[in-house]
Amino acid sequence: MSQANASALVVFIGAGPGAADLITLRGARRLALAEVVLFDALIDPALREYAPNARWINVGKRGFGHATGQTQINALLLQAAQTHQYVVRLKGGDPSVFGRLEEELEALRSQGIACEVVPGVTAALAAAAQSQRPLTRRGIGRSVSLSTAMTHLGQLQASRSADTEVFYMAGRQLPALSRKLTEAGWPGTTAVCVVSRAGWPDALTTWHSVTTLADAAAPHAERPAVVTVGAGALALTHKTPCLERHPACQNEPAP
Repeated sequence: MSQANASALVVFIGAGPGAADLITLRGARRLALAEVVLFDALIDPALREYAPNARWINVGKRGFGHATGQTQINALLLQAAQTHQYVVRLKGGDPSVFGRLEEELEALRSQGIACEVVPGVTAALAAAAQSQRPLTRRGIGRSVSLSTAMTHLGQLQASRSADTEVFYMAGRQLPALSRKLTEAGWPGTTAVCVVSRAGWPDALTTWHSVTTLADAAAPHAERPAVVTVGAGALALTHKTPCLERHPACQNEPAP
């Protein structure tokens, strides 16, 4: 291993869950300083405009399919930090939520390389904004759990540990997730909201129950999806007339 660059800084930036303008102001400012950017899959290409002179390296991962290995990503980060003063690791959503942040921080810290983490908007929040269904509700939604539907061993899991459960990376497993939710103790009538490509202009939202969740498989096929179960998926009691007429709300069932 080459000697660490004592003056190097690696900044982990949450790019947000979709469109480029969901990055934070701090994240955009830090990105503009980058000499090298190692970026995830699903990062909006428009973010390159913030650092047009930087070298951009794709280290994307897509679920459990073909992906850049974590060991390789760590090695690329170390290499970049040894030859540049300002390196950005651009992660989708928030770096600390299912972003394997700890492994990359440990690799850099083991070589004495300074790091900074800039938070971002995670997909669960973008899905709540897209569906206009708050994750917490006064009196009925006091707790929220964020989980991956699939474990690192490729096993599907579900739980009932909070008033609102949000499952990431569930798009290909919706029929099976319906069964797992039932096994975890969720009643069949429990509200479920599925949002795919949350944060993008072509985001799609559909509403279901635990029993009918399998119906979401077709409209969300081949799209990264977030599944919200429980209090955070409940319909609002009232809708404004303008909201009811909006094309984005035409498929939402009446409360």
